[in-house]
Amino acid sequence: MDISKQLFVNGEWRAPLGTLRTLPVIDPSTGRPFAEVALGSAADVDAAVAAARAAFGTFSQSTVESRATLLERILVAYERRYGDLVEAVSREMGAPRRLSHDAQVAVGQAHLARMVEVVRHYRFDSERKGFSVVKEAIGVVAMITPWNWPLNQITCKVAPALAAGCTMVLKPSEIAPFSAIVFAEIMQEAGVPRGVFNLVHGDGPTVGEALAAHPDVDMVSFTGSTRAGVRVAKIAADTVKRVHQELGGKSANIILRDADLVDAVSQGAMACFLNSGQSCNAPTRMFVPRERHDEAVRIAAGVAAQLKVGPANHEGVVLGPVVSQAQYDKVQQLIDGGIRQGAELAAGGLGRPDGLEGGYFIKPTVFGKVSPEMDIAREEIFGPVLSIIPYDEETAALQQANDTVYGLAAYIQTKNPDRAREIARQMRAGTVYINYPAWDPAVPFGGYKQSGNGREYGEFGLDEYLETKGIVGG
Repeated sequence: MDISKQLFVNGEWRAPLGTLRTLPVIDPSTGRPFAEVALGSAADVDAAVAAARAAFGTFSQSTVESRATLLERILVAYERRYGDLVEAVSREMGAPRRLSHDAQVAVGQAHLARMVEVVRHYRFDSERKGFSVVKEAIGVVAMITPWNWPLNQITCKVAPALAAGCTMVLKPSEIAPFSAIVFAEIMQEAGVPRGVFNLVHGDGPTVGEALAAHPDVDMVSFTGSTRAGVRVAKIAADTVKRVHQELGGKSANIILRDADLVDAVSQGAMACFLNSGQSCNAPTRMFVPRERHDEAVRIAAGVAAQLKVGPANHEGVVLGPVVSQAQYDKVQQLIDGGIRQGAELAAGGLGRPDGLEGGYFIKPTVFGKVSPEMDIAREEIFGPVLSIIPYDEETAALQQANDTVYGLAAYIQTKNPDRAREIARQMRAGTVYINYPAWDPAVPFGGYKQSGNGREYGEFGLDEYLETKGIVGG
């Protein structure tokens, strides 16, 4: 059975309703199709939502312990299929094998493990003076996830939804569907009750919009571009459902004068280039003291020059391709714009790296002497492009860092933790990282402004899938 041509609805794999439509899935390392995936329709959305609605009554009343045990079984099955997930992510979105193994798949494992801990200690009920407060599952959740960190976004939605007692319909990105297929098999293997988890492949205008508009969907959790997020919110507004969004970013990285410049710039450049720059929280705007600008540019250019770019399955590759021809063209256009607008090109630039043809490979690119009004300093590029912006005073750097429609993440480098926290409180961003700390699935993740609303990860993610009920009298 070729389940890439099927959907997972009400606990079983089935063909889409009506005429079978498929979409080629492109290997970004070659630029050629390697498989096809079935595309669902509005009728398939209706069937999946009906299954989720039918399952909600029972599942929402299940015990917290039973849901924790279910999450443990999912975690065990996830770990059993770890290698299959690594292969899927590398093939469908071009992540180098080591990145896929150590980060792309690992973060999904971490989210599941964290939610097992959270749900057992979370207070769903509390007694107050004269009344009780009960937190209950919001209902049927539509989940629309992107291609850039596919398992991160699937697990940080599915895990808290299950912990809350919600049922769900997942629409993964049609560009990178195979990790979601493996994940659906994991859910089936773990014994998730029929109808609790459903998977419908499809594009945004067809399946995504049908989910957002559906009257029996109580919540939409969307991760993707700000443009698409606005569209989802408008469609969902007619049925007054909850809309949770994690959208774009243009994160600032302020390097203060007392920081170790070599370390701060080197780590900042690597954080920008990670995942070929395809991370919404990537620190793509680096603010450095004006008197050390040229030195910072040389350091960052040196980092870029050392990175091996190539196909996901090649040994030693650090940066794979970007995900698609459309993404490649967008990044090239913005690099060209940076050159034309007068930024100093210190590394990388237009075209593919030498010796690489066919795939969507981009040279890790560093621009110096970037001014805040340039497009490369304002638009989310979603590619391995670093903009270095000189500043004179810390107050000016802070003002320019906040001068963006986005507010997902921010970064500060300094030897003075008190000063760092003072600045962090003034940054309009959902998460502020000081001196490149280790990633933690317990830390709330989400944005201010046009980077979205609501939070994901740990107990903060669980909150999003719950309604609060007051019970008075008796």
